[in-house]
Amino acid sequence: MADSGSSSSSSKKVLVAIDDSECRHHAHQWALENVHNKIASSSLVLFHAISNDYSGVYAGTYGAAPPELINSIQENQKKFGNALLEKAKQISAKHGIEAETVIEVGTPKEVICEAVEKLGIGLLIVGSHSRGAFQRFV
Repeated sequence: MADSGSSSSSSKKVLVAIDDSECRHHAHQWALENVHNKIASSSLVLFHAISNDYSGVYAGTYGAAPPELINSIQENQKKFGNALLEKAKQISAKHGIEAETVIEVGTPKEVICEAVEKLGIGLLIVGSHSRGAFQRFV
């Protein structure tokens, strides 16, 4: 019986994946308008994934990117991610919703799935980049 109680409380958490796309804005707005009651009675997690794919940097430096360059890129990505989440948090607050924010580094689709499991998320909301069915599948 304890398990059913914990699953019902964890199923109330809602995670909205945030990036800098217009699709993200629509997904966040949709969540605030369409699942407001669910979010208001539980918790909202605003999540941003920082990609750890620096292949373009390595290619541009012939495979030997200086560590300072990678560190600088990571720091800027974290600042940018924090700014995105802070803006989304302010928008949520205007709708009377208090949100927590989480940033993880890794492949976005992988870290989002890991966060869903780790945080006990019951509803995941992400924007679509208008890709076709084949591109989404791949």
